[in-house]
Amino acid sequence: MAKLPVVNWKKERVGEVDLPAAVFEYPFRSHLVWEAVKAYLAGSRSGTHKTKTRSEVSGSGRKPFKQKGTGRARQGGSRPPIHRHGGTAHGPVPRSYAQKLSIGEKKNALKAALSRRVQEERLLVLEGLDLDSHRTKDLKAAVEALGISGKALFVGSRGNDNFERASRNVSGWKIVDPLAVNVYDVMSHGTVVVSKDALNRVVETLGGK
Repeated sequence: MAKLPVVNWKKERVGEVDLPAAVFEYPFRSHLVWEAVKAYLAGSRSGTHKTKTRSEVSGSGRKPFKQKGTGRARQGGSRPPIHRHGGTAHGPVPRSYAQKLSIGEKKNALKAALSRRVQEERLLVLEGLDLDSHRTKDLKAAVEALGISGKALFVGSRGNDNFERASRNVSGWKIVDPLAVNVYDVMSHGTVVVSKDALNRVVETLGGK
């Protein structure tokens, strides 16, 4: 069972936490992680695209000219797809892009992603994410003092108003609840910063002891 130091905003060590091997020493299965990321992105698609068929476009259903004797191709109306302003044949319709992924697969993929971050030493445990100020400038200075640069995922409990207000202006940062951590966020952010309480919630959710 590995251990990680717990630090405060001044990067002072204030304790340590045990990382259960069942969660943070899970083998990295690239295909499983890829499936989880693909399912997450597919579920984010709205699927509201729509085109009108010949029965939905405006126009008359009247036959434009008689069937025979004109030398022209027979026509049954002005709304078939071959006409300008006609309906669309086989066009997109509203649908769900959601892909089926079992709960076990989602958990195992998240274990693999978190284990990779631990191996890369890109998972930081903070004593807490509470701040005295809601200013973005102050939060940036505190994060830089921790040695974090680039995109970062912060995992903490809801209701941390100061932190949420200070971090909302930084495009590369994201804060999520411990129950909302997903593979895509972990893999798309360079560093994962988690509070001690949130880490316990994540471990409990993933079946660690």
